[in-house]
Amino acid sequence: MNPCIIIPVYNHEAAIPHVLAKLKSFGLPTILVNDGSSTLCSQILADCVEREPDWLTLINRSENGGKGAAVLDGFKAAQALGFSHAIQIDADGQHDVNDIPAFIEAGRKHPDALILGQPLFDSTAPKSRVYGRTIANLWVWINTLSLAIADSMCGFRLYPLAAVAKLAGSTRIARGMDFDIDILVRLYWQGVDVVNRPTAVQYPYDGVSHFKLWQDNVMISKTHAKLFFGMLLRIPQLLGRHRS
Repeated sequence: MNPCIIIPVYNHEAAIPHVLAKLKSFGLPTILVNDGSSTLCSQILADCVEREPDWLTLINRSENGGKGAAVLDGFKAAQALGFSHAIQIDADGQHDVNDIPAFIEAGRKHPDALILGQPLFDSTAPKSRVYGRTIANLWVWINTLSLAIADSMCGFRLYPLAAVAKLAGSTRIARGMDFDIDILVRLYWQGVDVVNRPTAVQYPYDGVSHFKLWQDNVMISKTHAKLFFGMLLRIPQLLGRHRS
């Protein structure tokens, strides 16, 4: 197993240095994907990589394409560099990076599985986000005909890159905030097993959220609908998976 970390970054200039300071002790190569950030954020990212070139790699996207587009670029870079697995975390500091060794250990035990963060929220979590993800999880359970996925929206994950490459070669994966849901359901359809790993989540260092309440919820709803019709075509396959 040869893991790396991928962090999509869009205008989190205040938070990202704190996140990187916490990550340094783990000694894991880390790919920063600058998703068309501001001049200030881009400069801070460049400065971080210049100071720590032995473990940081920077990919600059010319314009903002969305979380999914940034992570997918990170996947391609990780595979090109020879990594077998990639840990995805957010740039705002909400994820407990101290759980990274536990995710890696779970990946070693289940090298072909997707290791998913199952969030344990503290008092900083907005109630609307906590309740909203319950609805998202319900749709994911419907669209997989399974309760195997404990949480569909946590951005702290360990991906087996071979499975991701197979999926990306045959399917257009969502590029926006619906990415986490879309790739998760499609990997499950592909036959990838899921391991859920509880992890603390807090909200965040800089208080910056790029989630657009109406626009992103509409996009996520459309993705759920598209996945629902895809699930209907796969009912025999999914039920057969349960029987086996």
